[in-house]
Amino acid sequence: MNIKDLKSNEYASFYGGYINQVSDEYTLIEELEISVHRLVKFVREIPMDKFDYRYAEGKWTIKDILQHLIDAERVFAYRALRFARNDKTELPGFEEDDYVLEANANKRSIQDLLTELLIVRQSTLALFKSFNNEQLLHIGIASNNPMSVRALGFVIIGHQNHHQKVFEERYL
Repeated sequence: MNIKDLKSNEYASFYGGYINQVSDEYTLIEELEISVHRLVKFVREIPMDKFDYRYAEGKWTIKDILQHLIDAERVFAYRALRFARNDKTELPGFEEDDYVLEANANKRSIQDLLTELLIVRQSTLALFKSFNNEQLLHIGIASNNPMSVRALGFVIIGHQNHHQKVFEERYL
């Protein structure tokens, strides 16, 4: 299953920016595997003095963003599980700024954050590998919008790619 297979009615328009960040070179599973290693390699090359840097007042640090990626991936994977199992319960959104305030990412080491990111991605990969093609097409409601299971997988990738681009443009 490739990003080109995704239909615009499978996700809310505000996720379009993330969807557009996903390459059509690989399948969903391949890109879930490859993209996390690309990010980890990129982060390991960032100078140590940049991890606690904020490019403007009130902006997140690189550590905050890594924790945000971890938290968001867990939320998206949970939604994918619920929808794949044909759970019709509408799921609420989550307030990312509140999560960042409570996460204390800046008190953690970069290695600890990267290890957690890799563990979460391995869990996400195992989950998505367990879905059959029919389950990947299931649609549920999250944040008052329809979302397919496969769209959630692509959003995980695109969200990560978006933030890596932010690192490159605003932090380095």
